[in-house]
Amino acid sequence: MLYCSFMIMIISTVVMMISSALSKKTITDREKNSPFECGFDPKGSARWPFSLRFFLIAVIFLIFDVEITLLLPLVITMLMANIYSWTFIGLFFLLILLLGLYHEWSQGALDWTN
Repeated sequence: MLYCSFMIMIISTVVMMISSALSKKTITDREKNSPFECGFDPKGSARWPFSLRFFLIAVIFLIFDVEITLLLPLVITMLMANIYSWTFIGLFFLLILLLGLYHEWSQGALDWTN
């Protein structure tokens, strides 16, 4: 059993080393190393930093977008459910959404002036 495990480790290590040695590209081409912009030379550097505030707003938008899609079945089940439980669940979910929005607002995540 130990001999078989040892042989498997040796064989897999040798195969990984051979594949790593064979996959090395020695020819570097300027066109292959440059970013692709519809076949034209790039106007500027492709490594510019992006706005972290924009990224945060995009993530918040995605979170609230997913939560809105969770609200859609609530409208469909309105006629099939008890009106009191339906109202309580809907208001509770909206309250959670509004508390999350208030928290993001109070933390300054939605303030673009800073």
